Amino acid sequence: MKNSAMLDAARAALRECSSEADAVVLRRFFKTGPGEYGEGDVFLGVRVPATRRIARQYEDLPLAETLELLQSAIHEERLLALLILVRNYRRGTAEDQAEIYRQYLSHTRCINNWDLVDSSAADIVGAYLDHRSRRPLHRLAQSASLWERRIAILATFHFIRQGEYGETLTLAETLAADREDLIHKAVGWMLREIGKRDQATAEAFLATHCRHLPRTMLRYAIEKFPEPLRQQYLQGTAGNPES
Repeated sequence: MKNSAMLDAARAALRECSSEADAVVLRRFFKTGPGEYGEGDVFLGVRVPATRRIARQYEDLPLAETLELLQSAIHEERLLALLILVRNYRRGTAEDQAEIYRQYLSHTRCINNWDLVDSSAADIVGAYLDHRSRRPLHRLAQSASLWERRIAILATFHFIRQGEYGETLTLAETLAADREDLIHKAVGWMLREIGKRDQATAEAFLATHCRHLPRTMLRYAIEKFPEPLRQQYLQGTAGNPES
């Protein structure tokens, strides 16, 4: 199949799985209304399992066509492109991986909703930086773009899975003053993932910072803690020698 024909077939496969009823739900769920973070995004109404199946089917789509798909105005086409990039990163050569990483960071304007970030940042950005300088994450964390800041913290999920928590904790400090609820949720989620693996490390961070964290960030971070301890954090008494 020629490259352009393969791209057309991938797009057609998405449309075969689309549902207008699901599109209505997704537009509401991903906040596409005026002034919302996903304002104006276009949905076909394709469920994620179907998109993942299509990504497996079209994982041989060349990089140029995958990047064309990533620049689509249609949300599910961008998600499909990212899922293909993740699959090709995992099976690619070192040269392939470097190019996918570079193209990913060159197209962050297209990675513009939380599901797009969450399905790709750890597996591409985090994986690429595993044995490299983490400075790109700190540049992303200082970005004016909400989505680049979310990429920074979600990329560290790769390190968390390896039992390495320092980068996540450093970025959590940087992002603690962020004004965006989607960043509060992302940082809290990563802190919760640390706590699931090493509660002492999570508690050591929270004992120092919990009184200054946004409420949503804190709630996400302590969600899996035993209820009495969770209540201590919510009441501001955990880690307080006077409590």
